[in-house]
Amino acid sequence: MPTNAVYLVAGLALLLAAVLPPVLTRYAVSAPMVLLVVGMAIGLAPLPDGLNLDPVDTRPVIQRVTEIAVLVALMGVGLALDRPFSFRDRSSWAAWSATWRLLAVAMPISIAAVALLGWSLGLSGAAALLLGAVLAPTDPVLAGDVQVSGPQVLDDADADVESAEEIDEEDEVRFALTSEAGLNDGLAFPFVYAGIFLAVKGPPSEWILRWAAWELVGKIVLGVAVGMVVGWGLAKVAFRAPRRALRLAEQGEPLLVLAALVTTYGLSEVVGGYGFLAVFACGMTLRTAERGHEYHATMHQVIENFERLLVLVVLLLLGTALTNGLLAPLDWRGVVIALLLVFVIRPLAGLLSLNGWRHRPDASSGMTRPEALATAFFGVRGVGSLYYLAYGAGLYAFPEERWLWATVALAIALSVFVHGALATPVMRRLEVRRERFTA
Repeated sequence: MPTNAVYLVAGLALLLAAVLPPVLTRYAVSAPMVLLVVGMAIGLAPLPDGLNLDPVDTRPVIQRVTEIAVLVALMGVGLALDRPFSFRDRSSWAAWSATWRLLAVAMPISIAAVALLGWSLGLSGAAALLLGAVLAPTDPVLAGDVQVSGPQVLDDADADVESAEEIDEEDEVRFALTSEAGLNDGLAFPFVYAGIFLAVKGPPSEWILRWAAWELVGKIVLGVAVGMVVGWGLAKVAFRAPRRALRLAEQGEPLLVLAALVTTYGLSEVVGGYGFLAVFACGMTLRTAERGHEYHATMHQVIENFERLLVLVVLLLLGTALTNGLLAPLDWRGVVIALLLVFVIRPLAGLLSLNGWRHRPDASSGMTRPEALATAFFGVRGVGSLYYLAYGAGLYAFPEERWLWATVALAIALSVFVHGALATPVMRRLEVRRERFTA
């Protein structure tokens, strides 16, 4: 492919990224679906000389690009959630009940099920556990069709803050999927480390206590703490600094959100915490300050535009790789794992986690059964899985690495097409049903 043709393809892809979201809102076709198909079509054409799409050879590049994409998405999710959370408020914990259930029940079940399935199909224990951890987190990058749209702000600056906090309370499905995606992308790290430790350090008896104390608990607490501290400090400056020149919210300076993202991630990684959790916690803490202020929408718009560009790059390259040899190592085992993950493992794990937490259709909290089914089913897999696989494979040379890349890529593509096709009609049907009961 000549260089001029590359520019042409890139330009058309950027145009697609700008046009697709508003055009496809009424149809059962998502922007990620179209971008992935475009990438697959590009992969069938002659590619520029020297373009290497082998995931093993380009692992460091994949890790950095997907890392940035996930970080940007996590900051966007933190800013988008309108429902507040307070450690000291019991009602706040209850309002996030669906999130805790999905994280504490659905995620471990998904990891264990995929790991056991992989092990039973012939993978080593370490590779199977890594695969379970890689495919467990739902994705904040590609799940836009089933997540909250963004921060809602008050038209009247003097309105009661509580009215802003009540926005989005009715759409329990979107809130649950958005908050789950924001948190479980960081919570997958301990299990990635468990797979690495199993490969490097031997039996769990040799490392399980240290893993539980530091990787499972210590780094999570540290990451959340760093995110909250940085978010609180930046919010104090942006909204309440004594000098007007420092009150960036009044000036509408949107670059604060990028400064917050990079600072939070860097500080958390330096002190040893999980940077993904720190960034999400920072976004949530920033959102807590002056919740009804329009500055939140301004910051979110910057993040959203940056995220769309990164999604464009990742999906085009993934699609190109899919038709350029990425799936060559795939065998029937990978197909079985991908199909069971999307159609059986995640839906059943999600339903088990939400079992018993459903109320009448006209209740003020909880989910109806159709809402619980939708929440359980729409566990979108995406960019986060690519990052975790690149990260884990960079720490230990798994003999099954190429097979792992093929299996994860297939699972992501399957998720993009299945969830992308069903998201619009299902979410529209739930909204109609909700309006009928609340009318």
